[in-house]
Amino acid sequence: MNTTLAELATLTGGTLENANPDLPISGAAAVTDATGDQVTFFGNARYLPALKQSKAAAAFVPLDFAEQIGPALIRVANPSLAFAQAVERFAPEAIVHAPGVHPTAVVGPDVTLGEGVSIQPYAVIERGAAIGAGSVIGAYVFIGQESKVGQQCHLHPHVTVRERTILGSRVIIHSGTVVGSDGFGYEFSEGRHVKIPQIGCVQIDDDVEIGANVTIDRARFGRTWIQEGTKIDNLVQIAHNVVVGKHSIIVSQAGISGSSKLGQYVTLAGQVGIVGHIEIGDRAIVGAQSGVSKNIPAGETWFGYPAGPIRETKERLAYIGRLEKLYARVRKLEQVLDAKGIS
Repeated sequence: MNTTLAELATLTGGTLENANPDLPISGAAAVTDATGDQVTFFGNARYLPALKQSKAAAAFVPLDFAEQIGPALIRVANPSLAFAQAVERFAPEAIVHAPGVHPTAVVGPDVTLGEGVSIQPYAVIERGAAIGAGSVIGAYVFIGQESKVGQQCHLHPHVTVRERTILGSRVIIHSGTVVGSDGFGYEFSEGRHVKIPQIGCVQIDDDVEIGANVTIDRARFGRTWIQEGTKIDNLVQIAHNVVVGKHSIIVSQAGISGSSKLGQYVTLAGQVGIVGHIEIGDRAIVGAQSGVSKNIPAGETWFGYPAGPIRETKERLAYIGRLEKLYARVRKLEQVLDAKGIS
């Protein structure tokens, strides 16, 4: 769908500068790929040289942007969000799933289906489960006994939701994810590992989105709890009895060990590992590939292995980077002292 620069500025709440407001725009693209009938955005200082060379018709830029560039400016509070709105404007129409139960789906006894639910081919919904109004259950999805799925949820193909799991409303789960598998619990007795029953559940609150191939284990007792608005990337492991606070972000390949608790608005970058039974405070940030072995206070940014406050970790890394030169200096001093017969 074509639009104009003026319409895009209105759509995003931006202010257009140095451009023909009626210029037709046919799409949105990255800084390096955009053409003369497309818009782009500036969200990271490292892309400024590319933006200056960009052939885009216009760019979404911050309100205080002061650089001279070729594309016209659309000043907005959040360029990345404005660009997402523009992309959505040009996107094809959303896929619509017709309500009803496909003939190949298996729906057990005492299952409750809300109004407008869509059950896709070969889905299996076991007895006593409940699916809220408007939810979409994709092909080959498995929903275990007595599980509850809220309204307007979307479970993409090949999702597994084990027994007695609770999903709130507007939860999105992508393909390959398993929710409610047994927690990893064993006791060593008489020369062997003895399985500890995992009798708790998983609770996922409203507006949570979970990426592909994520595993969230059921609690040993009580619940593993993902709270409202949290977003989880692909390939994340969340162990038994973990609590993830509201509106947190967990990036790909992170792993959280059992009974750890994350506060609200926490960010775990890629490949972060967290040991069990620790707490991370509200709005804390953990940098990529960090190993967290102790509690992190609210609002702090930690990094490294073992993780520590980011300034301390960066100083430590800087010292390590100077070790070779320090060794050479010490070796020279030893040679001088040896030459003078000083030991």
